[in-house]
Amino acid sequence: MQNLPGPLKDVVDQLSSLPGIGPKSALRIALTLLKMPGEKARGVGQSIVDLRERLCLCDDCACLAESSPCSICADPSRESVQLCLVPEWDALLAMEEMGIYRGKYLVLGGLLSPLDGVEPGHLEVDRLRRRLSTGEISELILALGATLDAEATASYVKNLVESEFPEVSVSRLAQGIPIGAEVKFMDKETLKQSLVHRQKV
Repeated sequence: MQNLPGPLKDVVDQLSSLPGIGPKSALRIALTLLKMPGEKARGVGQSIVDLRERLCLCDDCACLAESSPCSICADPSRESVQLCLVPEWDALLAMEEMGIYRGKYLVLGGLLSPLDGVEPGHLEVDRLRRRLSTGEISELILALGATLDAEATASYVKNLVESEFPEVSVSRLAQGIPIGAEVKFMDKETLKQSLVHRQKV
């Protein structure tokens, strides 16, 4: 990559700094942009500029939106008594794709991770407190995942809600054996979660 012309090297360096894109992929993308008609390449560049300038965080839920409140928070048909807590915006998108959940959301902005220096002050904990203090919400649904960081975050949020908002019930997404899987192929942690969160039939 050292022998690339300066402008091409600059683009490759910028692209390869993005997560999931290595130097070779970055070079392929840069060369693809070079082969595009000038107008189309400028359109790609302008859309990246617009991404930063035309999007904002919703004041209510902290998700990406073109205006605040976002379309979900502004939708009067959504249940305001349920609040689903997700770690990032892409988790909100996954929940919405199901088309089942009709409550509202709050994007936490990540998960607690002491090893990476992510503490409660780095997350949208104050925004969560503000939402819960309105008195509208009766159930907080934790949709944070099943990693160690997710478990630590869930425990922190549960303790916060129990101490400051005891009238709000806290639930979490069910965990355990996925549909179509066999018990003999499950790892110990999945089996443990399945047993702990077993359901009546």
